[in-house]
Amino acid sequence: MVGIVSFGAYVPRYRLNRKTLTAAMGWFAGTGVAGEKAVANYDEDSVTMAVAAGFDSLKGVKKETLEALYMATTTAPYRERQDAGIVAAALDLKGDVRTADFTDSSKAGTAALIAGCDAVKGASAKSVMVCASDCRVAKPGSFEEGNYGDGAAAFVIGDSQVIAALGGNYSVSRDFTDRWRAEDDRFVHTAEDRWIRDEGYTKFPAEAIQGLFKKYNLSAKDFAKVIIPCLYVREHGAIGKSCGFKPEQIQPEILTTVGDSGAAHSLMMLVAALEQAKPGDKILVASYGNGADAVFFEVTPEITKLAERRGMKKHLALKKDLPSYERFLAFRDNLLTEQGLRGENGPTLVTLLWRDRKEITALYGSKCRKCGTPQYPRQRICVNPDCGATDQMDEYCFADKKARLISYTADSLAFSVSPPEMYGVIDWEGGGRFLLDITDSEPESLKIDMPVEMTFRRRYADKAHGIMGYFWKVKPVAA
Repeated sequence: MVGIVSFGAYVPRYRLNRKTLTAAMGWFAGTGVAGEKAVANYDEDSVTMAVAAGFDSLKGVKKETLEALYMATTTAPYRERQDAGIVAAALDLKGDVRTADFTDSSKAGTAALIAGCDAVKGASAKSVMVCASDCRVAKPGSFEEGNYGDGAAAFVIGDSQVIAALGGNYSVSRDFTDRWRAEDDRFVHTAEDRWIRDEGYTKFPAEAIQGLFKKYNLSAKDFAKVIIPCLYVREHGAIGKSCGFKPEQIQPEILTTVGDSGAAHSLMMLVAALEQAKPGDKILVASYGNGADAVFFEVTPEITKLAERRGMKKHLALKKDLPSYERFLAFRDNLLTEQGLRGENGPTLVTLLWRDRKEITALYGSKCRKCGTPQYPRQRICVNPDCGATDQMDEYCFADKKARLISYTADSLAFSVSPPEMYGVIDWEGGGRFLLDITDSEPESLKIDMPVEMTFRRRYADKAHGIMGYFWKVKPVAA
């Protein structure tokens, strides 16, 4: 039996009410749908969100069993550097894991999911993680600015302890030029909206669903839930109805809570559906983008044994209002701000990034074999004054360790896209002390001895050389 073994999701902390967009840009253009949209923090991107969703999906899963990681996104931080490789390194997967990127279409997420299932089914990999993440930038005042939302989903695919068994899939490919972005384009180009809706969204997902019905001798009544991504609220139910689905079978859209999350959209909705699923349910997930995919799964009794995770439900509840449109523009680098000398970053030493890759990307320190004292960064000599052993160190990962905030400061002189710059000394549970940046918080919310957790973020951007400096920060522990 091949299918989903585990799942996870990530929704950024910040939410921008579309009324805020209307107040700022309503004079120029509308904002699309109502509600709010998820906004990645200034130090987040599609890679960091994929890492967060990946960690969420690893609850109850031994990461040593993963043999491949597929990453789907339309907003890769690099045009030439594998994003899946960065995600795998941050998750501390084994060195012989196979990695691959899926991109250039909003159905890249389902394409990666199908490929992951095919890999396990064909026995080329026993366990595969599939991540889908997007953090898209839109022109100020555009329809896309109001609709785009940020987020990620991740799935572990395997052939044992399967919670949702793969039933089958059907795809259609259509070179439909509705949205496109050339090599040097920062923003997406779009065709006429009504044409996209009438010729794209209302036809391709339905075509894929009907093709799946015919291929596997199924009908709408066989499914407990169907996931149909759609940018148009009125057409969402109509597409489902055209395929024979009743309103109660259609998984609620996330446009008003997250927004259009691109390659991650369908898979984030799949996570939401699985959170409510019961054994025996058949779930159909469709996607849209240069055609459409349709995939279905049947939920097994194993779903009742899943370890607790944040998923969509908890992440949607953990939110902070972003009241400023200008701050949102700064987060997306759509607002020119004065950085000063303190905001400049020197040339990145790629040799150092490689040499200290485990220390930087996976947050490895060392642990003394003689006395058991952990320390970060790695040292030859034990920091325990009662020990002092030399060259008796084992590797020790801090990324998954709980910690407490021992001291902190809010620095208004240092440059930050979201001032003040905050950093503090943390003590890891089990030993180890270090100074780290603090994110996803405000100075007034910080308290001495409060629990914090590690989060993989962009530490800096070396724009002169096109390098994103990823490292670990801490944030207050969320429920």
